[in-house]
Amino acid sequence: MASKHALMIFTKAPTPGVTKTRLTEEKGGILTPEEAAELYRAMLLDVAQIATEALKELNSQNPTNSGGRIREYHLVISSPSPSDRQQLEVLLQEAGIEPSLYIIDRGKTFDDHFDDAFRQLFDQGYYSVVAIGGDLPTMPVSHLIQAFQWLSHFAGTSEQGGLVQAPCQECGVSLVGYTADTPIDSQGVYYNLDGVPALDAYIHKAAQKKIPVACLTPVADIDDVQDLAHSISLLRAMAYARPFQRDLYLAHRTLAWIDQSGIVVNTPPNLNHDPRYEIDL
Repeated sequence: MASKHALMIFTKAPTPGVTKTRLTEEKGGILTPEEAAELYRAMLLDVAQIATEALKELNSQNPTNSGGRIREYHLVISSPSPSDRQQLEVLLQEAGIEPSLYIIDRGKTFDDHFDDAFRQLFDQGYYSVVAIGGDLPTMPVSHLIQAFQWLSHFAGTSEQGGLVQAPCQECGVSLVGYTADTPIDSQGVYYNLDGVPALDAYIHKAAQKKIPVACLTPVADIDDVQDLAHSISLLRAMAYARPFQRDLYLAHRTLAWIDQSGIVVNTPPNLNHDPRYEIDL
């Protein structure tokens, strides 16, 4: 029997008025609800393709665990309702992306839903789960591969399992993963009433139980207009670098949507001169 490992995209179906509402004009953004949903659709498909590329590499290595069992890496889509699941199945099928499994996560809070998704996969025999969102078009393929490599390392070196995470640009997390025997959950991490950022909350939980943690470099998610501007600049830099950096995956659907939208990133003039300015005169 194979050792199963899941790369989970924790998402909702792209729906106007439901997805990426902080990008809409009603919430101080620049997009209509329909445009925000279209952008999320492009990002989600790119993230699913990034995940597929990572799993292709992991499965091609045909690794075995300490017991000699072959490791299998599966793409899992977790969504909060049957309607979301149905829409996502159609969307991914039309894009030629075939996840191994769809699940419906349940709960009263985001924390509950997130924990339920992990619990379902562990109950189905998955040993490690790495979760990402659908709004990470600059997620490196290498991050996803390294995340599973770290969890494999912790499985052989720690009785407490292990946690791997990559922060986002605002003290949250863009990737989080752990093994079935890791004594951790997400209660109080995202649905937090004490003002503790998600990244700090996970580290506090890990420190309390002496769980080893691997920290990957930050990856920006896209929630508001500032995030969008940041990611547009990153994507344009990646597009230029792609011919020279052949292993770089470019989120071409997201970039095409941005080009079609006509969005231009600019910043106000910088009038705060460096103190060295006068020294160099």
